[in-house]
Amino acid sequence: MPSTRTQQALARLADLTPRQIAAELDRYIVGQADAKKAVAIALRNRWRRQRAPESIREEISPNNIILIGPTGVGKTEIARRLAKLAGAPFIKVEASKFTEVGYVGRDVESMVRDLVESAIDMVRSEREAEVEELAHERVDERLLDLLLPPPAAEKHEPAATPAAVREPQPVPDDGLGVFLVSGSGSVVKETVDPAQERYKRTRDKLRQLLLDGKLEDREVEVEVPQNAPMFDVLASQGAPEGMDNISDMLKEMMPKRKKKRTVKVSEARRILFEQELEKLIDLDDVTADALDRVEKLGIIFLDEIDKIAGERSKMGGPDVSREGVQRDLLPIVEGSNVQTKYGMVKTDHVLFIAAGAFHVSKPSDLIPELQGRFPIRVELKPLTEQDFVRIMTEPENALTKQYAALVTADGATLDFKTDGIAEIARIAALVNERMENIGARRLHTVMTTLLEDVLFDLPDRGGETIVVTGDVVRDRLKAIVEDEDLRKYIL
Repeated sequence: MPSTRTQQALARLADLTPRQIAAELDRYIVGQADAKKAVAIALRNRWRRQRAPESIREEISPNNIILIGPTGVGKTEIARRLAKLAGAPFIKVEASKFTEVGYVGRDVESMVRDLVESAIDMVRSEREAEVEELAHERVDERLLDLLLPPPAAEKHEPAATPAAVREPQPVPDDGLGVFLVSGSGSVVKETVDPAQERYKRTRDKLRQLLLDGKLEDREVEVEVPQNAPMFDVLASQGAPEGMDNISDMLKEMMPKRKKKRTVKVSEARRILFEQELEKLIDLDDVTADALDRVEKLGIIFLDEIDKIAGERSKMGGPDVSREGVQRDLLPIVEGSNVQTKYGMVKTDHVLFIAAGAFHVSKPSDLIPELQGRFPIRVELKPLTEQDFVRIMTEPENALTKQYAALVTADGATLDFKTDGIAEIARIAALVNERMENIGARRLHTVMTTLLEDVLFDLPDRGGETIVVTGDVVRDRLKAIVEDEDLRKYIL
C-alpha cells in the first residue's frame, strides 16, 4: 500500500481531470493538443489504477509514450510541466549517453538511481517547509547562546537540615524575591538570583536586536562537521559509477569530526539552520516516502531515443552500441528491481516518456521488444509563424515577459508592440526554414541579437521606455537576415 503522503499526492490527481491537465499545460505550452491529451490520460490513469480492485491493480501497466517531433516544439517542456503538476519525481536523461553493459559509459540503471535522488530532494524539501518555522526559532535561541553564554551555575553547599523539616522564617521584603504561601499557611519568600534576572533582561534585548537584523555582522564561533580529505578528492574528481555507495559506507564508518569556525552571525544562521533541519527531519522516513513515490508516481523522460534506434552494421550484425543500449533499457522499462544505495526500487509502474526527432530513423527501427513497451506514439507538429506569435504572448513565462522583467531591474520599461512581435516571429520562422529548424529556440537567438545593444547600454541610459516595433526589428536585424554567412553564426 502507498504511504500516507504518497496517497495524498495521488489524491491531488483526483481533482485533475484530463481536460484540466491539458488546460494547465496550455498555460505554458502552445499547441500540441494531441501530445497534451496523451500525457493527460497517462497521468489520470495513475489515479485510476489506485482505485482499481486490488486483485488487478498490480497488473495494470503504465501507458508509456513516444513523442515524435523536431527539436524545440515542446517535448521536454510537456513532460517537465506534467511532473510538476502531479508533484511526481521526475528526471530527464539522454539515451545517447548510455552504453551497453561492459562498454565505457553510463550504466542504464543509473537513470533509476537519479530518479530516487530527485525524489529524496523533493520529499526533503516538503519536510523542510513543514518544520522551517520551528528550525528558525531554534536557530535564534542557539545564536543567543553564542552571543551571550548563560552564566555558570553557582555551587550551593548542602543544608544541615532538610528543607522539609526547616521552619519557614520571616524574610524582610528587599524587593528581590517572590512571596509564596506554604502548606501550613505561612508566607515564605523565594529569593531570585539577581544575576539570572540581569541575564534574562540582556538576553531579551539581544533577541530583539537579532530579530531586527542589527547583529548580522557580529562574529560567533560555531562547530561544523569536518570531511576527510580523501572524500573531498573523490568528490572533486568524480567517482566512478557505483563508487558513491562505497564512499557513503566509509563516511559512516569514519568518526564524526568537528571543527570550530569563527563566522558572522549571517553565516552562522545558515550553518545552524542546516544543523537544526537535520535534527528535525527523519531521514529514514524521507527515504521510505521517496522510494514509494518513485514506484507509484515516478516519471522518466528518455530524450534522444532516436539516437539509439538500431541500425544494422555493414557486416550484417547489429550495431553493438545502439542495439545493446536498447536491450539494456528493455528490462527497466518493462519492470525490474534496481538496487540503489537507499534500497531496492521496482520500476513496474514508473511512467516512461521517450522523445526523439526521428529525422534519420523511425520508431520501427527500435527493437520489437522495446517498441512494444511504448504503445502510445504521438507526433508533434513543427511550429509555424503564428505559433511563434502565440509563444511570445500567451504563456505565463513568455519570452517577452522574461525580457521585460530583466529590463525592469535597471529601472527601464520594455514595450513590445503587436507588429514588433509579428516581425520577430516572421524572422524566426524564416531562419528556421532556410537553416536548421530548431523550433521555438530560434526565438531566443533572434531576441538576444535584437536586444543585445539595449541590454548592454541600459545601465547608462537610465529609466526610459524602450519600444519594440516592426520597423525597429527590421532595422536592427536587416543586415544579419540578408547576409547568409553572418546568419549562420549569429541566428
